[in-house]
Amino acid sequence: MDSRSKFVMSVLLSSFFSLNAQQSSLIQEDSTPQDVEGRAMDDFQFEVQNISGVLTSRKNLFDRTMAYEWSSNFFKRRFLENDHFNLMLNGVSLNKEDTGRPSWANLGGLNDALRQQVNYPMMNDTPYGIGGLSGSLNFLTEANKQRKGLKLSLAAASKNYRYRLMATYSSQVSKNGWAYMISASLREGEEGFREGTDYSAHSFIAAVDRSFGKNHLFNATFIYAWNKRGKSSPLTAEVYELKKARYNSYWGFLGQKKLNSREKLICEPIFQFNYQFYPKGNLKIESHFTYQFGRTASSRLDYGGGRFIDGFNVVVGGGKNPDPVYYQKLPSYHLRMNENPDLKGAYLAEKDLLKHGQIRWDEIFMENRNTLDNYSIYALYEDVSESYSWSFQNGISFLKGKNFHLENVTSFKGGKFQNFAQIKDLLGGKGFLDVDGFEKDINRSQNDLRNYNRIVKQGDKFKYNYELEHKSIETFFRAKYSMKKFDLYSSFQLEFRSYQRDGLYENGNYKGSLSFGKSIKKSFLTKAFKSGGLYKFNGRHLLSFNVNYLERPPFLNKAYSNVRISNEYVRELRPDINYGFDLSYFWRSRFFNLRIAGYRLFLKDHTKISYYFSEGISNAEIVGEGAFVQEVLRGIDMNHMGLEASLEVPLGGGWNLKGAASFGRSNYSSNPDIYLTSTAFKKPLDLGKSYLKGYISSGSPQNVYSLGFEYSSPDYWWISGSLNHFDGSYVNVAPIKRSKNFVLDSDGLLLNNLDMKKVNESLEQEQLESYMNLNVVGGKSWKIEKWYVGFFVSLNNILNTIYRTGGFEQSRVSNYTQMREELKRPKPLFGPKYWYSNGATFFTSLYLRI
Repeated sequence: MDSRSKFVMSVLLSSFFSLNAQQSSLIQEDSTPQDVEGRAMDDFQFEVQNISGVLTSRKNLFDRTMAYEWSSNFFKRRFLENDHFNLMLNGVSLNKEDTGRPSWANLGGLNDALRQQVNYPMMNDTPYGIGGLSGSLNFLTEANKQRKGLKLSLAAASKNYRYRLMATYSSQVSKNGWAYMISASLREGEEGFREGTDYSAHSFIAAVDRSFGKNHLFNATFIYAWNKRGKSSPLTAEVYELKKARYNSYWGFLGQKKLNSREKLICEPIFQFNYQFYPKGNLKIESHFTYQFGRTASSRLDYGGGRFIDGFNVVVGGGKNPDPVYYQKLPSYHLRMNENPDLKGAYLAEKDLLKHGQIRWDEIFMENRNTLDNYSIYALYEDVSESYSWSFQNGISFLKGKNFHLENVTSFKGGKFQNFAQIKDLLGGKGFLDVDGFEKDINRSQNDLRNYNRIVKQGDKFKYNYELEHKSIETFFRAKYSMKKFDLYSSFQLEFRSYQRDGLYENGNYKGSLSFGKSIKKSFLTKAFKSGGLYKFNGRHLLSFNVNYLERPPFLNKAYSNVRISNEYVRELRPDINYGFDLSYFWRSRFFNLRIAGYRLFLKDHTKISYYFSEGISNAEIVGEGAFVQEVLRGIDMNHMGLEASLEVPLGGGWNLKGAASFGRSNYSSNPDIYLTSTAFKKPLDLGKSYLKGYISSGSPQNVYSLGFEYSSPDYWWISGSLNHFDGSYVNVAPIKRSKNFVLDSDGLLLNNLDMKKVNESLEQEQLESYMNLNVVGGKSWKIEKWYVGFFVSLNNILNTIYRTGGFEQSRVSNYTQMREELKRPKPLFGPKYWYSNGATFFTSLYLRI
């Protein structure tokens, strides 16, 4: 019996109810929607609209606890990544075609203008599409539905930005059917909790409605959000011990100013035109046209600049890694030889890190100015993605009587990404040689054979340059049926998607059509199904269930093994498959509100691509050397299961006791295929299986508990506090260390004198310590004639506890011989890197509404 048959059988046999004690240490969900880097969306507070029979107009306690208490600790509901969540604007999905994820920065700073929203719970479908396993959120921008009047607010914070200004105005509906809404905000901060993390953002939205009687409504919406922020670095245990949690290695002083080498810029404006037509009372037609374009850019330092020696046909040059925590600059490097440690070198390295420990921009400028012909050794460049996308969506909704509701939505989408590297600053030099400085052969080193040994200037494209074109057609059907005791729904979706790479550079390692010109076009036809319902025992006892089977085409960032310089697709590329079911029970009474939910999810045939420099690879072509590789994992299977619970108890006098908990377990359930590609060897290196089965998913605590109180005064002030406990976070394991490469020599033979017990011990997954935090939030409002004034203050982690929220193993050491030496050292050279929590932070806001 195959996995799909087993799934169907498990539902039919109601295996959900047979979860044994071993399965009761389960998983969680996706706290707040997060950005492409995994951080919680800045500034949004979510409000859920009424969902008949299940939720009230106020967001349920479990969702509130997730959003406001757990999200800052990388909690992922049900262990699902953000590509399982669907973000919509007036029913049109805004998820990116390259990553599958929503970009929350496109809507950042527009809280007041986007308060009209509908939240569709986990595993439920929507009226516009089938959605994912992690639910959907739809922002509505119809101006006639906004709260009328003017609102001004001023906020101060200490986490990401330092202050925020926001203004929003919504008009009344005029006699001839016009209404409009505008909002703008500004967020600024030279530094957040992490050192050197500058922040600057400004946002604007305008929406205009025109209604013609009761049958026609036109809406036009424009959103512009510009966001630039400095990134922060993960830390090894050695660096954290010396520099603590606020340390960030990505910046340095340039004069008196802190300059971050890794800044991310996002600016992707959105135009949308919406039309609603009601030809009859039981029929509704909606049409949407959406166009989005813009640019994202992430900067970093290149230290491989050189110059071509004519006559010798070679490139010389290159600089030292400017990273202040590069392993050769740390005390551990000088102590690596146990028999003969360099104590003086370790002392000086520690002293230098404590005193300085930042990028030395002045030395970089000096080296560039002192080179022959002033060609830069170091350059600051950006990885840029310029894109546009369009979609046309049409939906028909039909209501027969009061019980049967039928919907169909068809959408057409297309667009293009152009990705390239671009020189941002030559840092005192006059040009930069566009070759791969680590490649010995002059022909193979060319980033573009059609521009041989090209010298690039500020603003020029270099390194790589390619386009990705995508097109899709999607049709969705949904039927709902309501009875006295039952509400039932079923939905089905078909999608056809195609894409193609067009290389604009001919890379020296992938000559001709291997990198230049258009690749073979790939197409996928996928299907998805959801069904579920609600059983109403009475008004106080409710039982809901959902069953999902979802296929989705691989996203663009998982389609090519080395997309920047090669047209080669991932081997045996196929769609992801996700399926599962959940069951929820609601008990609402005068004395308490209780919600308990259980779920079981299966993620099949997923693909993951990672990029890193590694040593100890079992390939005879690179004996004694390392290589920058692309690691491709195919056939990744994951099992997720868990319980969620929340309880509210009114105590009288405005006091409420509240509690929420999530118990879960997520682990690899297969041993995926692993292979490496690299310009360092001629053909892909097949490493067979990566033995990941049984390892725990990383990136989220397994078990989370929250206990707190709320008080609401009749004098319009309120306060809430909660104590939260997080347990069961694990470090992300390196797949290459769980492959045969770990125990093979460069000649492909088994390493000598292997002690398999010690080998297995070295591969044990690290569990992070459990931790707690305490949060308090409160506020007050006043009405002064026709004016409303209010403020609130949020204090997070007020005990100022520092803890590790996640981490990952480095893949540089990929062989047991190297690992054995690492384990002997008092401090490893390439130990895991960790993300650390913020200390105590605050957010406070003062508003005026007229």
